[in-house]
Amino acid sequence: QSQKKREVTEDMEVALLKMCQCMNELQKELHSAATSVATDLLKYHSDHLVLKALKASGGEGDIEAAAEHSCQLSEQKEQLLEICRLLRHVSGTEPLEITCLHAEDTFQVTGPQIISAAETLTLHPSSKIAKENLEVFCEAWESQLSDMSLLLREIGDVVEGRRGEKRTYLSLPRPGKHNSNLKGLKPVRLDSEEQAKLGKSGFELRELTSCVNSEMEKWDDPENEIVQHGRCLSGMAYSMYLFTRGEGLLKTTQDLFQQAEAFATEGLKLISALLAFSNQLEDDDKPLLLQEIEKMVPAYQQLQITAKAPIQSRSATVAKVDTCIQEAKHILNILVQVLPLSCKLLRKYDPSPVNPKQAHVTGASDHSFRNCSITKIVQTPLE
Repeated sequence: QSQKKREVTEDMEVALLKMCQCMNELQKELHSAATSVATDLLKYHSDHLVLKALKASGGEGDIEAAAEHSCQLSEQKEQLLEICRLLRHVSGTEPLEITCLHAEDTFQVTGPQIISAAETLTLHPSSKIAKENLEVFCEAWESQLSDMSLLLREIGDVVEGRRGEKRTYLSLPRPGKHNSNLKGLKPVRLDSEEQAKLGKSGFELRELTSCVNSEMEKWDDPENEIVQHGRCLSGMAYSMYLFTRGEGLLKTTQDLFQQAEAFATEGLKLISALLAFSNQLEDDDKPLLLQEIEKMVPAYQQLQITAKAPIQSRSATVAKVDTCIQEAKHILNILVQVLPLSCKLLRKYDPSPVNPKQAHVTGASDHSFRNCSITKIVQTPLE
C-alpha cells in the first residue's frame, strides 16, 4: 500500500467500509427472514391438532388413522428440526446456540416417543397407563413448542441490542413443574473466587463432553435413541461447565441444581433405551452392556439425591455445586465407555443400518430399539 498513491488507498478504505455496511444489512435481512419463517411455523403448529388427533385415534383403536397422523407428526418434526437449525445460525450468542441444539434434540427424541406411545394406545385403547404415557410425551412436545417462542424473543433481543431481564431459562425444566422442592431455596450467584475454585472441575467436565461428542460422531445412525440421549446429556453438561465460568443461561446455583436434576432424568431415559437395546442381544454379549448399565443407575440416582438435598449456608451451597459437577463428571466417564461398546454391538447385530430418512415411520421389528418408548422401570420417584 505504501507504494500506491494516497487516493487509491482512500478509495479502497471507502470500498471496504461500504462492503461492511452491505454485509451488516444482509445479515439483518437474513435474520429477519429466518425469524419470520420460524414465527409463522410455530404459529401454524400452536393448535396441536396432530397431537389431539393422535390421542383421539389411539383412544378409539383406529390403527389406520393413527398411522396417518403419525406420518403428519413426523413431517412436523422435520420442519421443526429445520427451524431449530436455522435459528441456531442466527442466534447471536453461544448460550442461545446451545438452547437451539437442546430444542432440536428434544423434538428429535420426543417425536418417535409420541408415535410409539400412540401405537401402543391404539393396540390397547382401554389401557390407562398407555393413555398417560402418550399424554406425558405430548406435554413435553407442547412445552418445547412454547419454549421456542421464548427463544425467538431472546434471539430478537440479542440482534436488536437489548436483553430481557426476566426470562425463563430455556435449557431448564419449567419452574414448579419438575422441581417443586427447590422453590424455597434462595438463588445464589457465584463470585469470582468461587468460580476459580470450580475452574478445574469445570474444565474437566468440558473435556469429557468433547469425548462424548467424539464417540457419538462414530455412530452410523445419528438418529439412534441412544445417541439422542447422549447428545442431550452432553449439552446439559456443557451448560454446567459454562456456569462455572459465570457464562451461559444458568445464572444462579438454583439453576445449576435444576439442570443437574434434569441431567439425571435424561440419563434415566438413556438407561431405558440401553435396556431396550440389550434385549436385542444374545446371551454372550448382553452381560457386557448390562454391567455398564448397572454402574449408571446408582450414579444418576445419587445425582438426583444431591440435587434435591437441602442446604443451609453459602459455603454448603458452593460445596453442593462442586459435588454436582463431580457426579456429572463420573456419569460422563461411564458414558464414554458405554457409547463405543453400544456402537460395537449395534454394528455386530446390524451391519447394514437402515437410513433413518428411508425408514418407515412405524419401523420394522428388527430395528425396534431405534425408537423404543421410555419404560417405567427407572422412573420410580426417589423421595
